[in-house]
Amino acid sequence: MGILLVIATNYLAVLAPQITGYVVGLVQAKLPGAKTASSIHNDYIVSSIDHLSSYFSFSFAGLITFCSLTILILAIIRGIFMFFMRQTIIVMSRHIEFDQKNQVYAHYQKLDTEFYKTHSTGDLMSRITEDVSRVRMYTGPSLMYLINLVSLIGFCLYNMFSKDVMLSLYVLAPLPILAITIYVVNSVINKKSEQIQGQLSDLTTNAQESYSGIRVIKSFVQEKAMLGFFKKNSELYRQNAVSLAKVEAFYAPTMALMIGLSTLLTIYLGGLQALADPSKVATVIEFVIYINMLTFPVSAIGWTASMIQRAAASQKRLNEFLSIQPSIVNNGKEKVFDIKGDINFDHVGLVFPHSGVNALTDFNLHIKAGQKVLILGKTGAGKTSIAQLLTRMYEPTKGKITIDGIALNDIQLKQLRNDIGYVQQDVFLFSDSVENNIQFGLSDLPSKEELLKATEAAHVLNEINNLPKQFDTLIGERGTTLSGGQKQRIAIARSLIKNPAIFILDDCLSAVDAQTEQTILANFETYIKDKTTLIITHRIFFQFHFDLIIYLDEGKIAEMGTHDSLLVKNGLYAELYKAQQAQNAPID
Repeated sequence: MGILLVIATNYLAVLAPQITGYVVGLVQAKLPGAKTASSIHNDYIVSSIDHLSSYFSFSFAGLITFCSLTILILAIIRGIFMFFMRQTIIVMSRHIEFDQKNQVYAHYQKLDTEFYKTHSTGDLMSRITEDVSRVRMYTGPSLMYLINLVSLIGFCLYNMFSKDVMLSLYVLAPLPILAITIYVVNSVINKKSEQIQGQLSDLTTNAQESYSGIRVIKSFVQEKAMLGFFKKNSELYRQNAVSLAKVEAFYAPTMALMIGLSTLLTIYLGGLQALADPSKVATVIEFVIYINMLTFPVSAIGWTASMIQRAAASQKRLNEFLSIQPSIVNNGKEKVFDIKGDINFDHVGLVFPHSGVNALTDFNLHIKAGQKVLILGKTGAGKTSIAQLLTRMYEPTKGKITIDGIALNDIQLKQLRNDIGYVQQDVFLFSDSVENNIQFGLSDLPSKEELLKATEAAHVLNEINNLPKQFDTLIGERGTTLSGGQKQRIAIARSLIKNPAIFILDDCLSAVDAQTEQTILANFETYIKDKTTLIITHRIFFQFHFDLIIYLDEGKIAEMGTHDSLLVKNGLYAELYKAQQAQNAPID
């Protein structure tokens, strides 16, 4: 519909010069010494005016007035068509932008942890904003102007050649030079556009990391250094953007020069013809109007070509991203079932693809439903890797993991993650209210009683009540208005209120004091009484009874057993236990 409206708009535009030429012919015929009004042409619009003139018996003044009104009416109709033309094509491009942003965002959600470890946030933001925006500029304004210039040039050339072939050839002679210039400059623009988009992505990443890490930057008094780093990247972007702008600026004077030459040729050569044959005056005037009508579409060739090249570069970046397929896919065959929590690791190995680090080697572990398991080990021993494998953030390189005898890959991904309450080492809170952060991910919103119970168990209720708006208090980006301990306890409450079949607590009490830790662990017993629970930590919880304790070392189980049996072995666990006992011993 938009294409048809563009063509109709331009068809109406080229009728005005024909009527103008007709009027000039009429006036010329009335001049003293004029022989005939031979400048009147056999165009469709002109023939129609002739028929109407003979039917209504217009006077000369009446005919001129009628022609003027016809041009005015055509302009009004053209304006209406132009309005609907923009309403169709430009609005359509906004719908495309909407769909594409949703598509990109949906793809972000599908991609796995591995992808986010190898791609910067700034680059991802650049793709969903700048790249999508440039594609919209192509599907909207660029496409509209492209159709506009093709149709208008087509109509103008047809009318010009139908009037005078030789004059048309002379007048249009500069245009091939223009076409070659456009081709050469476009090649440069395409190359520079791709380079600039990549640099903009780097610049966005730099800015995003600075905003996210502003507290670290201020703590180390690195504001000036970070500003210098940003300025360096910004200067590189500026230089390339200015370079591109200079190339694009070459278009405007080139267009003006070529159009000016064409106008001069029309007046000069047409003037010579008019001196030899006065009836050619109307044709010359028509040609001048046609050339002026071609000024905008021809000058828009440069802008349109530039937008097309930029859109091509942006769409290429989007296609590269959209072609990336997640390694974690939902291929679950089993229907939804009640997970009991019997977990089995069978000769499991894990090598991180992005780094090649061997996280787990020949890992064997059977956790019975309802058991409480403590996983200890030094940093980098592979403790968190166990949690990431259970939640299918990563797939095991070797071996097999089952829950209740069913392979992890055969369980619906949504059910698997819904039935695991995972409090991660790196707590993330959204820039939203406390209540919304706690009930995040729940399909059925909890009651106020459940909310209070979960926050009380996490030992954070009193502190929430002391906030300005209590549960409705906005906590800022990544929970910046809260302390580390408060963030951890809100994350624990978020896991508790979920009431999952399996709990995984990954070093989630590192930011709380010993007294708070004891209170939370005591409260845990109510929630995890019949739940399979894995607590990953660097230290031993003395006041909590564990059915099984595992000590990891370099991705392997170094020791495994109960508290008493491991103390008898007098190995790594006993060493850690004694060191922690000595650390907690009262000072005389």
